[in-house]
Amino acid sequence: MVNPVDPAAFVRANTLLRPVPHALEILLHLADEALELWQKTEDDLGAIGLPPPFWAFAWAGGQALARHVLDHPDLVAGRVVLDFAAGSGLGAIAAARAGAARVTATDIDRFAIAAIALNAAANGVAVTVSDADVIGRDEGWDVVLAGDVCYEQPMAGRVATWLEGLAARGAIVLIGDPGRTYLPKDRLGKRAEYMVPTTKALEDHTVRRTAVWVFNRAGAA
Repeated sequence: MVNPVDPAAFVRANTLLRPVPHALEILLHLADEALELWQKTEDDLGAIGLPPPFWAFAWAGGQALARHVLDHPDLVAGRVVLDFAAGSGLGAIAAARAGAARVTATDIDRFAIAAIALNAAANGVAVTVSDADVIGRDEGWDVVLAGDVCYEQPMAGRVATWLEGLAARGAIVLIGDPGRTYLPKDRLGKRAEYMVPTTKALEDHTVRRTAVWVFNRAGAA
């Protein structure tokens, strides 16, 4: 039986509120060690096979997206924005700070849902949080942000097909990616590139060259 752990309390107890290295304007509840936190999550819940704690780290793709949105607020200002597979909610918070009319962050991990709500509050912005699986849906978003979603082949294929469809009907679809294997580069244009600080707890380098891509090559650099 799974223990009734309060996700928000767990996030607070196992992270520190810190500035994001490549977007210092934003604070997130961040952890130090991925494997230790993952093990603690399973131990506290009395369960195995839980998803990794993606919500507790500022991944390179998300940092690049946040930086790009903060530096180019015209992309989101006055628009309806979706931060897909939001993790910590970094992209959503950047969009809200840049003047988006409405921002929704989705993730299927209940700890991510708690982390996004806490992070939005810490930054004084309004973000609607949802645990819905939105792949295949179109709720009229003007802008869709997707950071670090191309690391696993089956998911990357489903997500790319869905996002390409949203772009085809006119949405601005931005992907932040540090060179994951399954990024569909043949369908994308590069908007920007950054050298993003990261950690060896997540990646094999302390800095990752990370790009922001757009579907249909609209707005490509």
